[in-house]
Amino acid sequence: MSKELILASIAMIIALISYSIGVFGERRTGTIQLKHILFFVGGLIFDSTGTALMNQIASENAGSTFGLHQITGGAALVLMGFHLIWAIAVYKKGSEKAKKQFHKFSLGVWSLWVISFILGMFVGMGII
Repeated sequence: MSKELILASIAMIIALISYSIGVFGERRTGTIQLKHILFFVGGLIFDSTGTALMNQIASENAGSTFGLHQITGGAALVLMGFHLIWAIAVYKKGSEKAKKQFHKFSLGVWSLWVISFILGMFVGMGII
């Protein structure tokens, strides 16, 4: 296993952990808090880093085909960015009702992200 692949895998695992803590922490408390936003930021940063490294590896190995994993991964990154912006807006200026309902969207974004994460593992193992 190459050094780049190890670093990319570690980044993606940290993204999974960070984003999961943010989403489920926010769900457990029933409201959006600054600590949840910080976990969302960490998830987005590490996901972007892992994605960039994986793209670099794929380009070097002529394996950068466009498929389901790239579609779900791209959508997940965009939604994570939107999710973060919305979380900040709700945290700063949202009503208490909005803060309490925010978690409904969070779980959907997290689910799409996990699907992309799992697809990436399957692609990497040659299963798909």
